[in-house]
Amino acid sequence: MSTARSTPLHDEHVALGASMTEFGGWMMPLRYGSDIAEHTAVRTAAGLFDLSHMGEIEVSGPGAGAALDHALVGWLSTLEVGRARYSMIAQHDGAVIDDLVVYRTADETFLVVANAGNAEVVLAALEERVAGFEAQVTFTSPEVALVAVQGPRAAEILLSLTEAGDADAVSGLRYYAITPATVAGTPLLVARTGYTGEDGFELFVENGAAVALWRALLAAGEPLGLVPAGLSARDSLRLEAGMPLYGHELDLTTTPFEAGLGRVVRLDKTDADGAPVDFVGRAALESRKGSQPARVLVGLKVLGRRPARAGYPVVVDASKLDVVVGSVTSGAPSPTLGYPVALAYVTPEFSAVGTVLAVDVRGRGEAVEVVETPFYRRPRA
Repeated sequence: MSTARSTPLHDEHVALGASMTEFGGWMMPLRYGSDIAEHTAVRTAAGLFDLSHMGEIEVSGPGAGAALDHALVGWLSTLEVGRARYSMIAQHDGAVIDDLVVYRTADETFLVVANAGNAEVVLAALEERVAGFEAQVTFTSPEVALVAVQGPRAAEILLSLTEAGDADAVSGLRYYAITPATVAGTPLLVARTGYTGEDGFELFVENGAAVALWRALLAAGEPLGLVPAGLSARDSLRLEAGMPLYGHELDLTTTPFEAGLGRVVRLDKTDADGAPVDFVGRAALESRKGSQPARVLVGLKVLGRRPARAGYPVVVDASKLDVVVGSVTSGAPSPTLGYPVALAYVTPEFSAVGTVLAVDVRGRGEAVEVVETPFYRRPRA
């Protein structure tokens, strides 16, 4: 029997006819009907996602900022209250344990959000790394549900349920920021980050209020085109937006530099006395900065109709399937663009935009072109 955990919204998904699947140790909705319809709704109106499988970890105390500077590759002590930052936690050899979003909810309090399958690993690493700092680590995830509204009508839907006194704070929320608010009569935290390439909001709410919030959002959003959306749509949306998925583009064999995310590694961070911060993984990452990585993450546009799936070899051309130059990490048809796209690691000499390669799709070469990412950018008003 499966030992996967259920989110507080499990029965809501079942009642809506969702196909459930195990993901990161949780039973999650894969789709409610059509993958493409859910994907398209997020691009044109809005989608409602259950993200309660994600791991929430609070780091608090007078030394919380300094502790996170030591524990993570980013410079979190400089984060303003109410803002968020994308970061990573690395091993001593520089490989990525997990990619994270860190919110500063108060002067001495940070909320670290980890991927579902890595939450307990990140928790253990943080507990070990904050030793010696004036900081405490608390695993708040078991008490917290997380719901996301994503799409061009997300703000309109959310504001229709937001208490009048909080409406300005929510409507004026900047990208990668967080604020307390009351939504559908429930006090919660509203963040504006997202993983789909669209505007959107994440709502951190106590487990006991999750069902009422979910139902209120569905009711308010349905007339505007909102639909519940599952993991399948979330994956195709994040792929179009060129966003990495742990276990695919990031893992324990990959450094931030190979993934094209070297910008999150803050080798320039200093402590209160101006001395360089000796964070975990610093020496290994410092030695790699500026050097050519053995492989580079690139975007691929498939020139034919057959999608390049994760694990498929990237080859020098369709007639030379034995000359492997890389491997696909994520790939699928793009509902928005009308052709398949993929992310892949290739050797540097084949990474330039415009390079034509091929992917070995079950013994047959499918031509691909290296293109810039993200594949999709949402229209700006």
